[in-house]
Amino acid sequence: MKSVFNYKNIGFTVQFKYLWLFFAIMLSTSLLSSCEKEDLEIQKGIPFEVSVMPVPQAIANGQTIEIRLMIQRTDQYSGTQYFIRYFQYDGLGLLRYDQQHAFVPNNLYPIPAEQFRLYYTSQAYVTHSFTIWISDNFGNEKQLNFQLNSLNR
Repeated sequence: MKSVFNYKNIGFTVQFKYLWLFFAIMLSTSLLSSCEKEDLEIQKGIPFEVSVMPVPQAIANGQTIEIRLMIQRTDQYSGTQYFIRYFQYDGLGLLRYDQQHAFVPNNLYPIPAEQFRLYYTSQAYVTHSFTIWISDNFGNEKQLNFQLNSLNR
């Protein structure tokens, strides 16, 4: 009677199976251990600058001036959101974006576009000093200082 198994080839098949298993383990170990956290550097916060078109140096009571701003990024990242807030040190006035309600000092408002216009309306006969902060959702922030003399003196 003929044997179903060829015992001479069984040893070779078992050794070959273990050899493939060894190579599979070595390959998976080298692939999984090659990505260390210190080697990966992901930059989320893209630096930016804010350019401002020239604004008048003086303003009369009741007068509105336009402040044109443009956010300039060094790189594009679709997840970046920009915000604006301001604080008025001297004088009394209203700062608006387009025809919206006036901004409340120190509140954070989203900026819908990278090029935008703000409108400042004087409500006093004195010098006006205020600061505008433009920030992004990654913690980068730029500060812009404005000082407008009074035309009514």
